[in-house]
Amino acid sequence: MSNATRRQFLRNSGILAMAAAGAGPLLRTSRAQTTAPEKKLGFAIVGLGRFGAGKLLAALPECKYARPAALVSGSPDKAKDLANKYGIPAKSIYNYENFDAIKDNPDVDVVFVVLPNSMHCEFTVRAAKAGKHVMCEKPMAVTAAECHQMIDACKQADRKLMIGYRLRYEPYNMRAIELVQSKANGAARMIESGNAFNIGPNEWRTDKKLAGGGPVMDLGVYSINASRYLLGEEPTHVTAQVWQPKDDPRFRTTEAQMAFSMRFPSGAISNCTTSYCHQSISHYRVLSEHGELRMEPAFGYGGQKLRVRGRGKNEEIDFPQVNHFVAEMDHFAQCILNNTDPRTPGEDGLRDVHIMEKLYQAVEQQKWVAV
Repeated sequence: MSNATRRQFLRNSGILAMAAAGAGPLLRTSRAQTTAPEKKLGFAIVGLGRFGAGKLLAALPECKYARPAALVSGSPDKAKDLANKYGIPAKSIYNYENFDAIKDNPDVDVVFVVLPNSMHCEFTVRAAKAGKHVMCEKPMAVTAAECHQMIDACKQADRKLMIGYRLRYEPYNMRAIELVQSKANGAARMIESGNAFNIGPNEWRTDKKLAGGGPVMDLGVYSINASRYLLGEEPTHVTAQVWQPKDDPRFRTTEAQMAFSMRFPSGAISNCTTSYCHQSISHYRVLSEHGELRMEPAFGYGGQKLRVRGRGKNEEIDFPQVNHFVAEMDHFAQCILNNTDPRTPGEDGLRDVHIMEKLYQAVEQQKWVAV
């Protein structure tokens, strides 16, 4: 079999397997989207930084069930330019002070909060009180107490809340979940994961008041969430170590890196590293009784590669790449239109934040801590 034929065979085989297993809902959604919906829900993007403007706002025109409807920014000139680019009327531009007036804008159905972590709770609660459904970027908040406030506010307003765990809406991770939980290579025994890059100076992500912590809040949360969704379990105990260099001005208030472990009820252990001070890494590996599954790169905005080895097989699983941001926003819009629960609700974000709090507790106590 030629390489080209083999790649096509693997692609077709993988898609058929996904349709019958964990990725089925994603593919069924894709097929359902061949007909344009009667209504697209209006999304307001709160925060027009590199991510909010460069990724989310840019993805909205590609969505089947969502559209750009409003902008919230502290930079009026930037907001005006982007509004002109995406056809958003001037009346639908807000700043952080007059944001609550969004309640009177019928064009806005969903508010997507893309601000520094310490601001997630405030604007989620304000959006819910304004009668809007809420998407919030990860991490959900900086404390579990804030997460509870966000969940309660949305429940009281009868609005839906979804956390932007985009990897739960793309086919490679969906297939990885199916393979691990179906025990294709036997029971999972260990997960190894790393997510890191060398951060630049003057970033809000290294300001504890804004970020709530160091790289675990930004990068390590991917490894935490992946360990949970791959195993389908919640950790019972965690431990962690950190390093905060005294001579690096980037890390005056937060650690530079963290190594941590999580123990799960099945006996599986997840060993993870996250860092802002070395070259980029992005991977996870699941070691099972009879083989291994490896995703590398794992956590980026695209380019995932999934390899599986075991039981006499060694293959790379190939799917068409999807826009993660289109997939997650269309999913949430469909949940609202069909009155169904999102795949990554506020409770999912709460669990990760609770685990991160326990990791910092383990650092202080220098021992395993019950979750």
